[in-house]
Amino acid sequence: MLAPEPAENGAQQLLVVIDPVAGRADGESVRIAKDVLSAGAAVKICFPDGPEEFARALARRGNRRPVVVGDDRALLRTVSLLHRERELASGALSVVPVGAAVDLARSLGVPTGAVAAARAVLDGVVRRLDLLVDDSDGVVLGDLRIPALPVLPAPGTGAAPVAASVWHACRSLVRTLVRPVPQALAAHSHRLRVEADGVVLNDLDEPVEGVTVRSCGGRAEVVIRTCASPEPVRAKALSVTVSGADFRYRADARVAGPVRTRTWTLRPDAWELTLPSGAARARP
Repeated sequence: MLAPEPAENGAQQLLVVIDPVAGRADGESVRIAKDVLSAGAAVKICFPDGPEEFARALARRGNRRPVVVGDDRALLRTVSLLHRERELASGALSVVPVGAAVDLARSLGVPTGAVAAARAVLDGVVRRLDLLVDDSDGVVLGDLRIPALPVLPAPGTGAAPVAASVWHACRSLVRTLVRPVPQALAAHSHRLRVEADGVVLNDLDEPVEGVTVRSCGGRAEVVIRTCASPEPVRAKALSVTVSGADFRYRADARVAGPVRTRTWTLRPDAWELTLPSGAARARP
C-alpha cells in the first residue's frame, strides 16, 4: 500500500484524460470530476477525439499521474495501452468511473460517484493488483468467461434476462432427472480441454457448459461447469490453457475469438490502482 507521491511544489501532477463517451453519457459528472481534481492538484486535462488521440495523450504524460474519466471500456483501453508499451509498472493509474458500464471499476474497489472517485484520486492509496495476460498480449482485469455470454438486448426489453432464467431453470431440472444430457441441452455444451499449470482438468471427451477464470490471491482461479456433474471443478494455477473447437470468450467487457487455443498467465501485483484508503482488494 503506497500513498500517492506529491510534486515538489506540494501539488500532485495529474494528467486527466476524459473519454469522449463519458462526456456524451454524463457531462455533469465529468464537470464535477474536473472541478474536484482541479481544486486539489496541478491538472492537465485532455479531451481526445478517439482511440489514437487517447493513446497519444497517455504517451505524452511525462511525470504526471494518469487519471481516466470514463467507463469500463476506457479503463480497459488504458491498461491495455500501458501494458503493450510496457509502461504498466511505471506508476499508479487512477479512474473516475463515468458512463453506463462501470461494474468492473466497482468490482476493483473504485467508488462510482464522481465526487467520491475524484477524492479517492487525490487522497487515496495505491494498491497493487494482479493481471491475467493471454498469449496474444491481451489483458483481463476481472472475470474471463468461456464461452462468451450472450449479448443482452437494449435496456428496457427484458427479453434476454427472462429467457436466461427460464433456460437455467429447465437445464437444472433436466440435469437432476435425466442422464445422459438430452440432445437439446447438449447443443449448448462445448468440448474444451482445460489445463492448469500443465495439469488436465477437463478433456475433450467431457462436454462443459462454461469455464470461468479470475485472479484470486496471487493465483488464477479456474471454475469448470460440466454437463455430467452438478458440482464444478475448481483449481488454482499461474497458467491456464483452453483448447478445442473454435470458441469465443468474454474478457471483462470485451468478446474475443473465435480461437482454437489460448493461454492466460497470471502476473501477480502487475499494476497499481489508486483506491480509497479504506477499500479492500476486490478479490482477496
